[in-house]
Amino acid sequence: MSGRVLVIDDLPFMRSLLRDVLSNAGFTVVAEAADGRQGMVAYARHEPDAVLLDITMPIMDGITALKRIMELDPQARVVMCSSLGEQELILRAIRLGARDFVVKPFRPERVTSAVHKALKNHSRSVRSSVRKGLESDG
Repeated sequence: MSGRVLVIDDLPFMRSLLRDVLSNAGFTVVAEAADGRQGMVAYARHEPDAVLLDITMPIMDGITALKRIMELDPQARVVMCSSLGEQELILRAIRLGARDFVVKPFRPERVTSAVHKALKNHSRSVRSSVRKGLESDG
């Protein structure tokens, strides 16, 4: 299974690592973003099949970005990335619609497994309503 993935993380080395892991597993990283706000714009522009979204970031954190993405696209397939000790935030993300989570430091197999799980039974659809929603947002 392959898919188009958006990586949102404030740390450049983490984005690079995730891009390499995903590319080696046959996924295409269509865009990267350094905060939730940039991630929402990239989500609308690239319409990825899945998103890897860090929880702790500047400008707009991952929980806020997840909530906004899910409001715009209830079918979004988001996998949260978190550090050890963020269990409460992980639970909140799952309640908001995240499909899975990966705890840092992670094993590459865990990342690819989470993305595969998020994409299971996924069919790509046009998300023009997402794009329109973000354009009106701002």
